[in-house]
Formats: sequence, structure tokens, C-alpha cells
Amino acid sequence: MQLYLKSFELPSEYQEIEYIKDKKETCYLNFYPFQILTYKLNHVEFAPVTIFYGNNGSGKSTLLNIIAEKIRANRNSPFNGSGLFNDFTSMCTANFSNYRPNSIQILTGDDVSERIINMRYLNDGIDANRREIFDEYASKREQKPGEWNLKSIDDYDSWKEILEAKTMSKSSYVRNRLHQNTQMYSNGETTIKYFLNKITENNLYLLDEPENSVSLPNQIQIMEYLQQSARFFNCQFIIATHSPVFLSMTNARIYNLDNEPSTINKWTELENVKILFDFFMEHKDEF
Repeated sequence: MQLYLKSFELPSEYQEIEYIKDKKETCYLNFYPFQILTYKLNHVEFAPVTIFYGNNGSGKSTLLNIIAEKIRANRNSPFNGSGLFNDFTSMCTANFSNYRPNSIQILTGDDVSERIINMRYLNDGIDANRREIFDEYASKREQKPGEWNLKSIDDYDSWKEILEAKTMSKSSYVRNRLHQNTQMYSNGETTIKYFLNKITENNLYLLDEPENSVSLPNQIQIMEYLQQSARFFNCQFIIATHSPVFLSMTNARIYNLDNEPSTINKWTELENVKILFDFFMEHKDEF
């Protein structure tokens, strides 16, 4: 299993205090991302699969974005960081191994949302075009023989279309005229296809809550694909999640950002997982 990014250093408590002290007289109302992770961690050791776990507001997505900005990960969607983000990342240090990935990418919920919206726009256009072709087919089928005989070379294209409408089924006629026919999938299906298509061998990926909009079976499918990509295709993953499915990834190093300072835990020790376990145990007689 490949390791591209070995470790990451964040500013110390002292560095943050000194920075903020110098900024006190400025127009900044807050100092994000300063003071978010100060007392949680300032050093991360990576594994082929590293997970930042925590409930909402724990700072896991902030940490993922800090790392992504520092190592210049490719983004598909814009990132709305604060005016102090560059100052913060300049105080960080990323330590790579001797092996370099083909590319470094961060994949977020915004990327998936944009994909879903684009698919809807695309399908709306195709549906409108399909309806126009249905009407065109019906119109040409209704024309009488005397109206579609070839009278000059200028009539050839129109005559050919009428002839095709007369001799082809509606579905064949429409299919031949649609340049593409993109199927509309549910949000969850679009999400899983997005991840499966984006992840290729020899790359470093940062994933922000890949469980969003995804059903449990599809979460398992994505998780298993990530595991196989890490094991056999030289991919390294850094994931921000609180999904028990992704937390269960084999040999993942899990940083628990609900704790201060953060701790490295087994997935079965995490609050979200234990709550889910207790819930099912409470109802076990109903199964």
C-alpha cells in the first residue's frame, strides 16, 4: 500500500497566539481557520487510509481543506476560505515520501452537487429535444405521398427525413437523432458514479464526507472500492467523515477530533458507532 503524504504539521498554540496578537487591531471579526484546531492537534501522521472523524463543528472538514490548500490539491469546485487561510497554510508543513502521486485531488459535497445539477440541466435539454423529435416524427408520418416526392436536389434532406419517418419506428427515429441520451439517476446513484469515475490508480485523494446523499448499500460499495484502490492501485486517501461505514475501512488510521487533544481510535470506540450499535441492540428482538 502506497504512502505519498507522510505527515503534516500545523501551527503551534504559541504561533497562533502570536499571530492573533498582531492582528487584534485589524478589521477581522474572526480568525478562521485559526483557533479551530489549536488545542486538538498540530501533527498528523498519515496511513494509506487516514480518517478525520468528528461530529458537526469538530473541524474535520476545516482540517481537510487546510491540507488540500497546502499541498495544492486540484479542486473541481471553488473553495470559500477566509482571508486568513493563506496565512494559516503558510505556517503549515507537509512532508511527502519519495514517491509522488500522478495527481492530488480533493472531492467534496459541492463537487457532487454540481454534478447532480449539471446532469439535470443536461437531461432537461435532452427531454426537450426528444419531445421536439416526437412531434417532428408525427408530422412527417402524416404527410401524403404527393407531399414528399423529391422535386429537386434542394429537397433531398427533407425527403430523406420523411422517408425515414415512414419506414422507421418512433423509437429508432428518435434514437438516431439524439446525439446523446443521458439517463437521469437519483442523487445517490449520481454520487456513487461520480466517485467511481473520479478515482483512478496512483493518486492521492482527499474526500469530504463521501457519505452525503448516499444510501447504506451504496456507501458500502464506495467504501469497498476505496479499500481496493488503496490496496491494489496505489491510492492514498484522507477522508473527513462520521459515517460508520467509512470508519470501518480496514487498517484506517482514525483521528478523533471530538476529543481535545485528538486521539487515534479504533472505529468501534467512536461515539457515532457505539450509539448505532446500542440502538440496534435495543431492538435486536425485532429482527
